[in-house]
Amino acid sequence: MEEDNTLSYQYSGQPDDIDERDSDDPLCATSYVQDMYEHFRGKEVFTSVRPVYMEDQQFINERMRSILVDWLVEVHLKFKLVPETLYLTVNVIDRYLAKTEVSRPKLQLVGVTALLIASKYEEIYPPELRDLVYICDRAYSKNEILEMEEIILKSLEYQITIPSAHAFLVRYLKAAHADKKIVQLSCFILDGTLQSYNMLHYLPSQLAAAAVFIARRTVGRNAWSPTLLKYAQYREEDIMPVARAVLAEKSSSSTELRAVNKKYTSSRYGGVANISISSDF
Repeated sequence: MEEDNTLSYQYSGQPDDIDERDSDDPLCATSYVQDMYEHFRGKEVFTSVRPVYMEDQQFINERMRSILVDWLVEVHLKFKLVPETLYLTVNVIDRYLAKTEVSRPKLQLVGVTALLIASKYEEIYPPELRDLVYICDRAYSKNEILEMEEIILKSLEYQITIPSAHAFLVRYLKAAHADKKIVQLSCFILDGTLQSYNMLHYLPSQLAAAAVFIARRTVGRNAWSPTLLKYAQYREEDIMPVARAVLAEKSSSSTELRAVNKKYTSSRYGGVANISISSDF
C-alpha cells in the first residue's frame, strides 16, 4: 500500500521542558527523572518477554492466556488496584510461563498469585489471601497460593522491578500535555494490549508511544510533536507500524474478551470504549 504523503515527519518548534513546572515538587524528582526513563529504556529489553514461549507449553495456549488476563482485568477493577499492579501482574505471568511449563488447572493459580506478588509490590493495602481464594471460587487454598508465590519468586530470582508500558505511558502523556480524554483513551488502548500474546513482539515503551499516538489521532490532534519526539525518543514513522499492529490486534480480538471494553464503557473512565478509534494513518 502506498504511504500517505499527507503525514509529515518534520517537526517545527522547540520541545517543551515538561519537568520545569514541577521543579519544586520533590516527588517529581525532576533533577533525575529523565535519567530514570533512559535507564528504563535500557532495562525493558531484559525484562520483556518475546512471544515464543508458548511453543514450549504443552497444556496451555495463547487463548488461555488471553482469557486469564481478561479475568485479571476484572479482578483488578473489583479490588480497585492501581494500574501498575495490573501491568506487573501480566509481566510476572509471562516471565514465569517463559521459564516453566504449567498445566491448564494451574494457570489460574499462577495468575492470582502473580496478582498477589504485584499487589504486595505496588499497593499500600494489597488484597487479603482470603479474598483471592474467594475470587477463584475456592479452587485453590491459601497454602497453595503461598506455595506458588515462593515458586514464582524463586523462578524470577526475585526480580520484580520492571519498566512497564504504563510507566512509559505516564511520561509520554505528560510530554503530550494530554487532557483527560486523551489520558483515558490512551489507557484504554494500552490496557487492550495486555490480553494479546502477539503484542509481546513490541517493547513496553513502543506500546505506550503507540497508545498516545492513536489517542491523539482519534481526537484530531497532530499525532506527534517535538516534545514527544524528545521524551519518547521515537519518531512518528517509528511508531506508526506499532500503532497499526495494535489496532489490527484490537479489531481481531475475540468477542469473549470483554473486560477492558466493559471497564472503559463506564462513566468512571469517560466511556471512551464507545468512541470510534481512528485508524487513519
